[in-house]
Amino acid sequence: MPYLNISHFWGVVVSSRSYADFTPEKVDLHRLEEGPPLTSTLTREDGLKYYRTMQTIRRMELKADQLYKQKIIRGFCHLYDGQEACAVGIEGGITLSDHLITAYRAHGYTLTRGGTVREIMAELTGRREGIAKGKGGSMHMYTKNFYGGNGIVGAQVPLGAGVALACKYLGTDQLCVSLYGDGAANQGQIFETYNMASLWKLPIIFICENNQYGMGTSVERASASTEYYKRGDFIPGLRVDGMDVLCVREATKFAADHCRSGKGPILMELQTYRYHGHSMSDPGVSYRTREEIQEVRSKSDPISMLKDRMLSNNMASVEELKEIDIEVRKEIEDAAQFATTDPEPPLDDLCSHIYANEKSFEVRGATPWTKLTSHS
Repeated sequence: MPYLNISHFWGVVVSSRSYADFTPEKVDLHRLEEGPPLTSTLTREDGLKYYRTMQTIRRMELKADQLYKQKIIRGFCHLYDGQEACAVGIEGGITLSDHLITAYRAHGYTLTRGGTVREIMAELTGRREGIAKGKGGSMHMYTKNFYGGNGIVGAQVPLGAGVALACKYLGTDQLCVSLYGDGAANQGQIFETYNMASLWKLPIIFICENNQYGMGTSVERASASTEYYKRGDFIPGLRVDGMDVLCVREATKFAADHCRSGKGPILMELQTYRYHGHSMSDPGVSYRTREEIQEVRSKSDPISMLKDRMLSNNMASVEELKEIDIEVRKEIEDAAQFATTDPEPPLDDLCSHIYANEKSFEVRGATPWTKLTSHS
């Protein structure tokens, strides 16, 4: 099977069927004597898998945009297109038995953590077969070892520390990835969590997905220091290219090894970019130019970068990747069709699943004389 050794920091690949040499850019480190390795092995199998997953996230988000504009999806909806390398790279550096929690831009992570496109699309439209039974919507999706999808800015970070504490208390070899954005990076509860995680040496990777804008405010206008990987002060940190799936994967592997070796928490900053606005209510061009967005698309798109690497190193053919594109589009269209025809959950299901494993019990409704039943 052909493989490729590539730089994980903006390196220039020298085409070769079995390996490539680089002149890598510097990785930014904080309180670390060494960082991730300067080369990374990409197998054909992994390359095709990463390409398919990133394309699936991209197409799923574009379909969500379309359904929202048709008023089939309602309420809050934060899209992830442009940031696909973060979710896919992180998953490539940990295992599904590890734990992950993020903010409300969660569709991509729901997929990489084991959810299906069908379940995600049905949740977006509030249908019975959605991944949260139609009750969570865009911001509140969950799978095994994935704790959402949290709507309060920064609140998921201390929850992630709680999950990491459970990992340590139970004596497992698992860790927790706790994600937040640059807009949440100034939240006081995050710094409190840094302190607690460091004192207790919790196995947690704090990851700041720096997509350059917190809602409509640029990082330069919002933060006195934009070096988010140094924000942990006494916690080691590193900053990597969040548009490069292999950069993210190798940095995550490095951070995971740090945690599993008992050294405590570590902080990562992924420099990335979102193509859509903050949410569907934000056109995304009042605080940045269309030219800026187009420049990122043309120079740093995560899918295009991976595609070019694979083609230039004979790891895949144009026809093979086109076939994947066709299959992904069909999967998305089928899921969207299901999400618009699946029935909505009945009122009787409103109070179900309050607990994971409890006997049925009665719940008071909106009035004292309205009674509902909760089932696990």
